[in-house]
Amino acid sequence: MKIPCEIVVWYLLPSIRKGVAKELVEVHGFTQSRVARTFGVTDAAVSQYLRNKRGDYDVVVNSPGFPMVQEEMAAAASRIANGSDFAEEICNVCMVAKSVGILAKIYEIELGEEYPDCDCEGQISIKSA
Repeated sequence: MKIPCEIVVWYLLPSIRKGVAKELVEVHGFTQSRVARTFGVTDAAVSQYLRNKRGDYDVVVNSPGFPMVQEEMAAAASRIANGSDFAEEICNVCMVAKSVGILAKIYEIELGEEYPDCDCEGQISIKSA
């Protein structure tokens, strides 16, 4: 059994990065290099997002909830362009995707299993040695 975070990394995160990258370039005037620095990826990766070579997972983009995710990606890009933390904004988009059932749908299609009842946001605690 894979944990939900693995599904996010392999299927959802590339779609989110693609959407936010396109928004930053097309709407907010970021260069490909600036997006790459912001995302912590290579220029080549951003190029692939912008040319639709990466981040096009049908289950994500064809989901009935995807328009809500697109709205959040646009809002996140705007906040990132205004100095908001990239990681926090991507987490927000991911939470929207989870709330509209996209993550559960990916889990079902890719693994043939029901999405586990995982409520891990905000549950992290650091234990001292």
